Amino acid sequence: QVRLVESGGGLVRPGGSLTLSCTASGRGFSNYAMRWYRQAPETQRELVAHIDRYGGTIYADSVRGRFTISRDNAKSTMYLQMNNLKPDDTAVYYCNVPPSNYAGIAHDYWGQGTQVTVSS
Repeated sequence: QVRLVESGGGLVRPGGSLTLSCTASGRGFSNYAMRWYRQAPETQRELVAHIDRYGGTIYADSVRGRFTISRDNAKSTMYLQMNNLKPDDTAVYYCNVPPSNYAGIAHDYWGQGTQVTVSS
């Protein structure tokens, strides 16, 4: 069982920065990959960034070079540093733990979401 709690969303002007955090409860944090997704109104949820248990990362084309995903296994926390934010980044951001045979994760786990609004 994994419980995820996000924080750090808010209102920011274009070109600004925000850092999102996602803290996980339960054992085995260092054993599983984690992801950030986002969903804007009337759109499908999209994958923003992925970090594996070794720290390897993958980014969506739309955020590569502006966003950085990282994790602190000692704190059971994942981060998303977002720089040079654009109005198109406005969305609810969700953290996710995908299924993993290695980590014994049987299904997706999701946080409650945190709103990011980029507007002048």
